[in-house]
Amino acid sequence: MGSEYIAPGDITKKANPGKATILALGKAFPHQLVMQEFLVDGYFKNTNCDDPELKQKLTRLCKTTTVKTRYVVMSEEILKKYPELTVEGIPTVKQRLDICNAAVTQMAIEASQACIKTWGRPKSDITHLVYVSSSEARLPGGDLYLAKGLGLSPETHRVMLYFSGCSGGVAGLRVAKDLAENNPGSRVLLATSETTIIGFKPPSPDRPYDLVGVALFGDGAGAIVIGSDPVPFTEKPLFELHTAIQNFLPDTEKAIDGRLTEEGISFKLARDLPQIIEDNIEGFCNKLMKIIGLKNQDYNKLFWAVHPGGPAILNRMEKRLDLLPEKLTASRRALMDYGNASSNTIVYVLEYMIEESLKMKKQDQGDGDWGLILAFGPGITLEGILARNLTV
Repeated sequence: MGSEYIAPGDITKKANPGKATILALGKAFPHQLVMQEFLVDGYFKNTNCDDPELKQKLTRLCKTTTVKTRYVVMSEEILKKYPELTVEGIPTVKQRLDICNAAVTQMAIEASQACIKTWGRPKSDITHLVYVSSSEARLPGGDLYLAKGLGLSPETHRVMLYFSGCSGGVAGLRVAKDLAENNPGSRVLLATSETTIIGFKPPSPDRPYDLVGVALFGDGAGAIVIGSDPVPFTEKPLFELHTAIQNFLPDTEKAIDGRLTEEGISFKLARDLPQIIEDNIEGFCNKLMKIIGLKNQDYNKLFWAVHPGGPAILNRMEKRLDLLPEKLTASRRALMDYGNASSNTIVYVLEYMIEESLKMKKQDQGDGDWGLILAFGPGITLEGILARNLTV
């Protein structure tokens, strides 16, 4: 595994008293880096499949996802130890969970350690832990193993969010915001960790939609420290989390369908998923924008930190909201470099958002302070946070 800490940059703005802020970001990845151009041959070799039609389909999908690189836990060593993972119809959920439970804990520990390092305060100052994953299942949960691995106090208050999918990272931010604002002086560590091994399967003509996941999803972990009223000269706030909302869209629960079976998790994504999100995004965003007096013609006055579920979702959002191309640069960069890493990806987007903001600031351009942090997940659930960028 490997980890990185994300430097906070030059901070000049102050957060509003009592409002939760992001104080540090961190990330970690497994050692296995997959280049998209080599993925198809490697996947079909590892799964002992020689279906030319499926291979052509995956080749096309890999080009349309815009993903260039991804990190994955899966390796030749794992497949040698567990060759049954590549065989159709064999119960392998125990083997998968043995791999996943250990891997996501290790990545979450490394991302959290990187985050705490750049935060600059001792881990003993962490009062709450929010842990998010759709890649493990056990009792006690990963939150306990993460707290133990980090050496957090047994008095740390823990919250666990399982199987929130791609909206899990922003859902975790929403929960962490509430904890920070309702417990003065608290410092909340949010950690997300995901691996695709839980759903890894050999290609099958009976499941052509599985190839979308093969072409798109990646592994990794993210971590964020959240707290209100930052300590001057010690803590450097990156974003203020002003208002958070969550909506689900009635009668869309089958649009993102995941089932834990004896062969791992099986996913089905509806073809009209991007259209459903496009049809509902304006009304959802307007609920947050009206808080600061903005209307739907003001979309380009905001920054946009959007979970990149896939290029189709980003393209439809850009077109529907008439966004300038640079507005989704941070999301597109995260997708290109890491793939869709489920709940983790919003951490990577926020990192790139800071980079892009500082770059635009040097050029005397850029967004205003305000923006939206967005993600979409099973339900269909829309998560949104009205935020202020404090780094520009």
